[in-house]
Amino acid sequence: MKKMTCIEDLRRAAHRKVPRAFFGYAEAGSYSEETLRANRADMERVRLRQRVLIDVSERDTSTKILNEKASLPLALAPIGIGGLQYGNGEIHACRAAQAAGIPYTLGTMSICSIEDVAGAVEKPFWFQLYVMKDRGFARSLIERAAAAKCSALVLTVDLQILGQRHADIKNGLSVPPSLKIRNLIDMATKPAWVYRVLTGKRWTFGNLAGHVKGEEGVTALAEWIAHQFDPTLNWKDVEWVRSIWPGKLIIKGILDVEDAKLASKIGVEGIVVSNHGGRQLDGGASSISILPKIADAIGSDIEILFDGGIRSGQDLMRALALGAKSCMIGRAYIYGLGAGGQAGVARAIEIIRKELDVTMALTGVRTVDEIDRRTLVS
Repeated sequence: MKKMTCIEDLRRAAHRKVPRAFFGYAEAGSYSEETLRANRADMERVRLRQRVLIDVSERDTSTKILNEKASLPLALAPIGIGGLQYGNGEIHACRAAQAAGIPYTLGTMSICSIEDVAGAVEKPFWFQLYVMKDRGFARSLIERAAAAKCSALVLTVDLQILGQRHADIKNGLSVPPSLKIRNLIDMATKPAWVYRVLTGKRWTFGNLAGHVKGEEGVTALAEWIAHQFDPTLNWKDVEWVRSIWPGKLIIKGILDVEDAKLASKIGVEGIVVSNHGGRQLDGGASSISILPKIADAIGSDIEILFDGGIRSGQDLMRALALGAKSCMIGRAYIYGLGAGGQAGVARAIEIIRKELDVTMALTGVRTVDEIDRRTLVS
């Protein structure tokens, strides 16, 4: 892992080690991937302002996220099927995040269940929720997250209808799944991956285990999930979640100023400015282009997190300068997970930490609180 100097190095390693179908699932965007590309292109257009002759001998990257101490203004975002990137992947990622002193978010569509992860780590983590048509199931997930002492609930609101991802269909990760012969051959050429996955706690969606009566196979569960995304989802559902969740609530998937204003009035602790990593509305705006508008509108009223295109400490600083209090990474740590499990995720976090630290020094910044638009070229 020490030879991995940047997130792209981890990406290349994961590409070699993870079967094509699952690597493609993590990397792909929806439809023509315009929004996926825009997340990176627009991020790279944000220019940092170099400053000199400022004493930056003592720097501090620590901050608070939702009033909890963190070593970095960074959290690991929820991802689906992490346990198929690396056996017990969600546990490995959570351990790495907690060792680094930052939050980890377990996804609803994880391989390891809430209870699996809670029993394998020492501290509370965040849980991400989809409100599905089966409100009883959604309530049960909230109750399980509370029982596991999850410290925040991340309610994702931009997946009421699934955006088509061409790569998944071509790789057989459709509904129902139909892995191609070439994918099975590809898996056979990666025996280390096969061994880790087969010896992991689970091979299918852990949080759904036992819920779909008599249907434990991945095909049946995938079909059930596909019919559970709810196009009727609305602000009253957010109020319902707020009424039964006892802890901190974050809404993820806000990409419009009006929606941000509504969220700030509904009584949640934070929002995540996000376009689902370019995996939903294709042709929509990049997350970074919308962030400053939302920050200007509600930045003093609610805590703003950012998600979409973070691949480096420089990107992290760009988002902070444009109004985010902290950021989430998805693909950046998935690459680390596929490349080397817990050690790979730890390396991804460390790469971003070091890059942020150096970037702070070269822009004349000593603490995270000092990062604002004055650190950017106008």
